[in-house]
Amino acid sequence: MQEETARSAIDTFISAFNASDDSYVTALLSQALTSDVVFWGPLGRSEGIAAVERLVLDIRRHPAGTGTMVRCSAVDMPGEWARYQWVFTTPDGGPRLAGTDVVHLRRSLIDQIIVFAGEIEPAAS
Repeated sequence: MQEETARSAIDTFISAFNASDDSYVTALLSQALTSDVVFWGPLGRSEGIAAVERLVLDIRRHPAGTGTMVRCSAVDMPGEWARYQWVFTTPDGGPRLAGTDVVHLRRSLIDQIIVFAGEIEPAAS
């Protein structure tokens, strides 16, 4: 049950990247995130749905064109933390970015997101 709740919040969050119109982004994020969500990304830490919305809108306006964000793994949830992998692809074979997000849930909503963008290199032997 808990994993299903996490999957629903995660998929709603991802759907904000793929909304048919920018005007739907805020509503989708509000269904998935707490108002005080903390977002840890490659560019640092930010707080609140408005900060996450700015990031989503920036990605939606990628110079290579509107891309598609998809969850490409199952949701793994030990306790109140969950992780999943995602892929963002721009149209016509443009830039592709993959990563792993780790999220914390509070009352069925995501209250923390930690983004690990890109692939992890193998350890040196």
